[in-house]
Amino acid sequence: MELNITCIPGDGIGPEIVREAKKVLDKVAQIYAHEIKYKDILMGGASIDVHGVPLTEEAVADAKAADAVLMGSIGGDTTTSPWYKLPPNLRPEAGLLGIRKALNLFANLRPAVLYEELAGACPLKEEISAKGFDMLIMRELTGGLYFGERKTVEENGVRKAVDTLTYDENEIRRIAIKGFDIARKRKKKVTSVDKANVLDSSRLWRAVVEEVAKDYPDVMLEHMLVDNCAMQLVKDPAQFDVILTENMFGDILSDEASMVTGSIGMLASASLNDTKFGLYEPSHGSAPDIAGKDIANPIATILSAAMMLRYTFDLDKEADAVEAAVKEVLKEGYRTVDIMSEGCEKVSCSKMGDLLVERLHK
Repeated sequence: MELNITCIPGDGIGPEIVREAKKVLDKVAQIYAHEIKYKDILMGGASIDVHGVPLTEEAVADAKAADAVLMGSIGGDTTTSPWYKLPPNLRPEAGLLGIRKALNLFANLRPAVLYEELAGACPLKEEISAKGFDMLIMRELTGGLYFGERKTVEENGVRKAVDTLTYDENEIRRIAIKGFDIARKRKKKVTSVDKANVLDSSRLWRAVVEEVAKDYPDVMLEHMLVDNCAMQLVKDPAQFDVILTENMFGDILSDEASMVTGSIGMLASASLNDTKFGLYEPSHGSAPDIAGKDIANPIATILSAAMMLRYTFDLDKEADAVEAAVKEVLKEGYRTVDIMSEGCEKVSCSKMGDLLVERLHK
């Protein structure tokens, strides 16, 4: 199979972690007889330095022409970098918003996995963390409160702000279909999270999700109110498989879930549109303070590449092999500095990539 991948190494540690992900993908291609064609493009601070803008039209065209985009990290030190003296629309992160919009990425996937070997980093009680968990939060990315009409006015001498939360049934249906499709590849359970006891938008959300569920008789659906879900994530995270929710709830719950794992350097993410296309990136930032030191943790980016194999290319076996290699390396006690613990062997970013490549097999 031919895989056309546009890479955005980006800023900070981005180029280092993308380099290691490519190393792993190349090995996968070798083992399973695929051909990968890469095209590197600039975005964020790296693009500002060369083109004066965080995202060029050429870069967008290159991204659109690919099957998928693999990204490192965007942005720099907000207090010292000259990028942050620029107007907001010319700062690195504006490139990220621009490419999401240009590629129509409406579904954000954030897995939260607790690896047995890293259970010590989990902030939950041992009897909870001992059960382990492997969930995925599916967040609607282009609607809801963040994209509704807003205004601040003064009425009778009193300042008043209005934000609007709007969803139509088509926006809900397309994210629900993605959620059920992905649950089919996992443990076949969807927890739809809303606030249907109060909000009209949530009542419509619940109704449309139930309509979609009829087409997936093999997938179990449950509804959960968002406040209860926030509690359940710390009380019993093992119960979840796919959490399907709207934009703001997903923003908050995915951050909570990532902290519950205790190791953000391990967390992948993906943003998808209504085709097989996706943009895949680690959940962590650009860590400019450690850039160029070869100590960053490349595992989140490598797991993002595994998600790309699974969701864009439907190469489940290949994705499983990458995830198994990660588990193997952790089991053998190799750690980058961010996840280092007593009795383990500390390795560099590039060494971690090499170790994963060595452990890849059919």
